[in-house]
Amino acid sequence: MRHIATFCGQCNCGCPQLHLDDAAPPERRVVITDDFGQEIRMSLEQLAALVADVRQGVLDDVLTGA
Repeated sequence: MRHIATFCGQCNCGCPQLHLDDAAPPERRVVITDDFGQEIRMSLEQLAALVADVRQGVLDDVLTGA
């Protein structure tokens, strides 16, 4: 898997990471791991939709007061 990004990075607690698994089927190519060893797999199209939603502020209310 190719490492793309680490989210947080302020500690050594196993921060969430984004990887691309070029050997996986297209619908499972994007891998997001959490600090508990679990993972989410999705397609590049699903990741693109998530990024577009974030850019449009869809998740802004979730962070209010965080």
